[in-house]
Amino acid sequence: MAKQQEEGAKRKYTKQVVWSLVILTGPVWGLALALYLTSLGAFGKLPSIEQIANPDTKLATEIITEDGEVLGTFFRENRTAATYDEISPNLINALVATEDERFFEHSGIDARALARALSGLGRKGGGSTLTQQLAKMQFNDPARNIVERIGQKLGEWIIAAQLERMYTKEEIIALYLNEFDFLYQAVGINSAARVYFNKKPIDLQLEEAAVLVAMAKNPSLYNPRRYPERAKQRRDQVFVQMVKNGLLTVEAKDSLKELPIQLEFRPQSHTAGLAPYFREYLRGYMKGWIKDYEKRTGNELDLYTGGLKIYTTINSEMQRNAEESVQEHMSNLQRIFDIIKEDRKYGPFYFDEDPAGNVRKIVDQAMRRTQRYRGMKKRGASMDSIQQVFNTPIPMTVFSWNGDIDTTMSPRDSIMYYKGLYQVGMMSMEPQTGYVKAWVGGNDYQYFKYDHVKQGKRQVGSTFKPFVYASAIIEKNYSPCMEVPNAKICIEKGEYGLLEDWCPSNSDDEYGGTKSLKHALANSMNTVTTFLMKQIGPRPVIQLARKMGITGDIPEVPSIALGTVDLSVFEMVGSYTTFANKGRYVSPIMITRIEDKNGVVLEEFTPETRQVMGEKDAYAILKLLMGVTEDGTGERLRHNYGEKFYRNNAVTGYPYEFTNEIAGKTGTTQNNSDAWFMGVVPNLITGVWTGCEDRAAHFGGGWGTYYGQGATSALPIWGVYMKKNYANPELGISMDPFERPQGKLDIDVDCNTATTDLETGVNYDEEF
Repeated sequence: MAKQQEEGAKRKYTKQVVWSLVILTGPVWGLALALYLTSLGAFGKLPSIEQIANPDTKLATEIITEDGEVLGTFFRENRTAATYDEISPNLINALVATEDERFFEHSGIDARALARALSGLGRKGGGSTLTQQLAKMQFNDPARNIVERIGQKLGEWIIAAQLERMYTKEEIIALYLNEFDFLYQAVGINSAARVYFNKKPIDLQLEEAAVLVAMAKNPSLYNPRRYPERAKQRRDQVFVQMVKNGLLTVEAKDSLKELPIQLEFRPQSHTAGLAPYFREYLRGYMKGWIKDYEKRTGNELDLYTGGLKIYTTINSEMQRNAEESVQEHMSNLQRIFDIIKEDRKYGPFYFDEDPAGNVRKIVDQAMRRTQRYRGMKKRGASMDSIQQVFNTPIPMTVFSWNGDIDTTMSPRDSIMYYKGLYQVGMMSMEPQTGYVKAWVGGNDYQYFKYDHVKQGKRQVGSTFKPFVYASAIIEKNYSPCMEVPNAKICIEKGEYGLLEDWCPSNSDDEYGGTKSLKHALANSMNTVTTFLMKQIGPRPVIQLARKMGITGDIPEVPSIALGTVDLSVFEMVGSYTTFANKGRYVSPIMITRIEDKNGVVLEEFTPETRQVMGEKDAYAILKLLMGVTEDGTGERLRHNYGEKFYRNNAVTGYPYEFTNEIAGKTGTTQNNSDAWFMGVVPNLITGVWTGCEDRAAHFGGGWGTYYGQGATSALPIWGVYMKKNYANPELGISMDPFERPQGKLDIDVDCNTATTDLETGVNYDEEF
């Protein structure tokens, strides 16, 4: 009996031990079983080893300037990858101290942090490591319920362990920071640093890095843009964590906590930022290039998710200089135009006959092109109801050079308002390489999508005359110093299909004596240009223009001599490379190379070049164009025109006072509808056009004759731009003389061109 009791006690003890072991080890075995089942996909499919090694991360395509600045991105998610070495140690230290203080010690799962989280039910902090958070961001969508979330959590442990085996700690940190969404289209640390602080990640100060790390807890709740006070409190807690982990002294923490959050907030979009018109041109170009690349290679590319790098020729500082110069001058020009058009019944428009009917026609055509009109027509609205809507005032925001204006006006009045805004197109390029350095396609891309550099074609006026002079020098060996009678010249009816005699006049209607070619071009004398056209005819001029890169339509008629053709700023700037580059045309290029996300070069680009004329002929044309800025329509570049006044309104004067050699040409079309200036120094050509959207909107006569001409409307932008460029010698913009050809020149180019202004008859030293 005793033996039976003893055996029963042993069995009971054994049973208790077994159950104790089961109770003690059960959770471990249960966890192991759960992990095993998770790895088999019982709670959802896990990514493969290949997917973990190569996550399907959508990377934005970067547009990079020649001086290494990210000009913008094409994206669905605005994410570009940064390596560990490209991230500030301030950011890394703050991140590890705050989010995973034993990051460099664990293997993906921190047992201590996990135990703390479980014991405090999450109240004492979470248990997820940076590696687990990375796994969650890369491979898990939001859970629909608690059971699914538990399954995801188990999966994150498995993925975290695999990540730790495949990547170094440094790579995991970079992957985490590249994956995190900081909001406002700032996905990844590269974009976040640019959007919130306009910096590269390596340049972040500790107080800036701590703001971004603070957002890791909840990018919406602790967003410095939305909730600055809350973000500052969380940022200061990051400093506390750094002290706790020996990465910051108490004294430094106290000093840093006194600093306010100072953002330089620059949200990324396709309409804002530097060079938006160029970026939009580039988008269209890249779509065509990708299509051609895929056809040639069979490899697929995606502009928005493929992480391409497009290395452009744009110089970020010169681009800023160009945009600032446009802003400075155009705001002043618009102010004067607004004053002048106040006297007109039909605002910016100027018609000799039936002004009311012509204005109504222009506005009605513009109305029919609007989304509002098209939408109403599609819904079957009557014309009367459409007109009523367009004549009813509504709240709206309109563009102005002094900032957006919130106002109330009818859609029809807004059309008239925008028709009265002067527009601009400007491009700058290096003639030896073809590299486009700056591109300003309009006033503001958010409001005006039309690009006046590449899309827009307007009458070029006297900026076309150098083609005529160059043809005469090449065909007839004329010298810039050759004297020509200053008399009305006619090309008779019947020649070149003319229906009547063509006898252009000088703008001042003064004739007599003789003038040198240099003097005549300097002062845009139509009589001399007509004389040259009569000698050579339009065909050689057209042939030369084609060789110089002009692709637009040029009719074979004598009037092209005076610039009646419509061409783009892009074409005109490219063509002038022939004069500045010793007779060799170089086509404008905007891209030097394109790389894939791994840095593999997909294509490199070189400009098209061809010898168009001899070096000595090109130099002769330069000497002609130098006369324009020495003593002609562009001679104000040599002086300091102080502040002047029109109707008691100050007109900003620009203290140019350039002393270096400058070749240039102003251009003004009929009624001042278009104003141009082409400016050339040895290693930079810049073209500027200004004018309203409709050619019937312009300065007109009277004082408008002065303001609407190329020398007043377009040239100042060039002058301000070059002043800014020359202020930084590191840009390397030449102030040297143009290189003179070796040996004896066949023609005389060093003639004296003392002149008065014959284009407008205005005495620029007179107060007005």
